Amino acid sequence: MIFDTLSALSDPVRARTLAILTREELAVGELTKVLQLAQSTVSRHLKALEAAGWVERRTEGTKSHVRVAEHQSPAQLALWHAIAQEISATPEAVADSQRLTAIVAARATDSRTFFGQLHEGWDSVRRELFGDGFLLPTLLGLVDPVLVVADLGCGTGEAVAMLAPHIKHVIGVDREQKMLDIAAQRTAAATNIDFRCGGLTDLPMEDASVDATLCMLVLHHIADTDGVLAQIARVLRPGGRAVVLDMVAHNRNEYRATMGHEHQGFDVEELSALAAANHLTTVRWTPLPATPEAQGPPLFLAVFQRQ
Repeated sequence: MIFDTLSALSDPVRARTLAILTREELAVGELTKVLQLAQSTVSRHLKALEAAGWVERRTEGTKSHVRVAEHQSPAQLALWHAIAQEISATPEAVADSQRLTAIVAARATDSRTFFGQLHEGWDSVRRELFGDGFLLPTLLGLVDPVLVVADLGCGTGEAVAMLAPHIKHVIGVDREQKMLDIAAQRTAAATNIDFRCGGLTDLPMEDASVDATLCMLVLHHIADTDGVLAQIARVLRPGGRAVVLDMVAHNRNEYRATMGHEHQGFDVEELSALAAANHLTTVRWTPLPATPEAQGPPLFLAVFQRQ
């Protein structure tokens, strides 16, 4: 009934409250500060406004937030328009508006203070709240979706599965068919993946057929590094990029016997020289930060470009 609606706004405090909430959704505690009234008084007026359909509540954790109701009748809107014009210039409404501006500004300050206090602890808080699975998919959103990429020594297809949703086509190459079988099962739902069995010194791929290659913790297993780089250069299109992740040069001789390593890592001069001999220009060589729990040698990330 329109008379119930009129009755709800008959009290000046309720009219002031509605004027505030038309500008900003507020927590009940914030509203008490703007109105400079006790919470019990504010809650009583909110109850009347809510019953008449003027406002609605939203709960967030332990806090109750109040906002103007989304669905109001034409009669309500016309009535409020008339009342708002009458109260907007009153001293009480002007003071409410000033306090509301200060409250909203304080929110931004609180946010800055929160992050300022966290400093180095923010990563841990963010990980606790959201995990860390979002980071790689977000970064992959920067990748050009028309790319064709070959993962050389793809193993069980972990990288292939991550790349596939973001680019045109992925080719996974590995010399072990059992690895490829697992990779195929892992990516069965994808339609833009092609697995091929073969070695890296004789890639089962056509010349100039891919935009980029990925060789992740594989190169140290292959004696003929020069042969691998020659094959990478062959299958890359001009201007294409080769990404290599591997170990920096180290002195852990036992890896040759226990893990079948052919190389004890690589240094930048050695690998860059081999790359240059195969028409690959070194674009970037980046030592990666050590992971405290990792037991192996430090890693590097190298990017080469096909001339």
